[in-house]
Amino acid sequence: MKNSNLSSLTTERRNENAKHIHQADTLDILKIMNEEDKKVAEAVEAVLPDVKTAVDYAVESLQKGGRIIYIGAGTSGRLGVLDAAECPPTFSISPDTVKGLIAGGQKALFEAVEGAEDREELGAQDLKSIHLSNKDTVIGIAASGRTPYVHGALKYAGKTGAKTISLTCNKQSAISQAADHSIEVIVGPEVIAGSTRMKAATAHKMILNMISTTSMIRLGKVYENLMVDVNISNEKLKQRAIRIIQTVTGAELQTAEKTLQAAGNRVKTAIIMIKTNRDAAAAEKLLKQAEGNIEKALTINEKNA
Repeated sequence: MKNSNLSSLTTERRNENAKHIHQADTLDILKIMNEEDKKVAEAVEAVLPDVKTAVDYAVESLQKGGRIIYIGAGTSGRLGVLDAAECPPTFSISPDTVKGLIAGGQKALFEAVEGAEDREELGAQDLKSIHLSNKDTVIGIAASGRTPYVHGALKYAGKTGAKTISLTCNKQSAISQAADHSIEVIVGPEVIAGSTRMKAATAHKMILNMISTTSMIRLGKVYENLMVDVNISNEKLKQRAIRIIQTVTGAELQTAEKTLQAAGNRVKTAIIMIKTNRDAAAAEKLLKQAEGNIEKALTINEKNA
């Protein structure tokens, strides 16, 4: 891929509102940054139809047994890894279900790995290493929209038949051309010219949250607005799980605690047990018939009553 002229990118331009930031006092610097940050949510709102397409791809992949794979370099790569890492404890999914890849590997999470993002073949190589398949959805993240590592990854992913999404902060970018669908969230020039760890990264974090969370809601891992598939890995999460059971069922504390234990620390199973007055095995059977969806499981139970 030929490198485009950086100066032509929106993310590289100077922000006229911040030209004299070096002369401002601390509070005024913060006000300038805050005013610019207010624009991020509006920019994200403008691309919600494109985010919906990404969610549709992701849900289809997960329903087929595929994965959501984020891939990027630098800040973009770290954001993908962060979102992927937060999904298993929140939704009790395998760490391989939502996966984050970063140019330069694990070392690049903590320090810059010079040159790692400049080779297209490394992006393709990293996807090959995780055995990419046509069931997967690959989301390439690059604020500039021109990162060779991401461009190479998306081109390779397309050849395998995987669904591809590009996420960038510039219009008509190179990675957009390489993807099945693009999300181009235009947040404007940064307070510090070219520092895309600021508004661009904030926008991308918001969108990645939307993609992963909405996908999990669509798969029945959220009931009402409660984290019913939470992985109980510590005391805090256990107490949260008990509160969720009480909120949904109206059960007393002791009943919620005992039922959660009988359910093998599975919140959805405990909820079904209390709401249907069934044992854990019967509750699990209902959930299996309903593909893990509490509302569907309760409907099936009513029909069978």
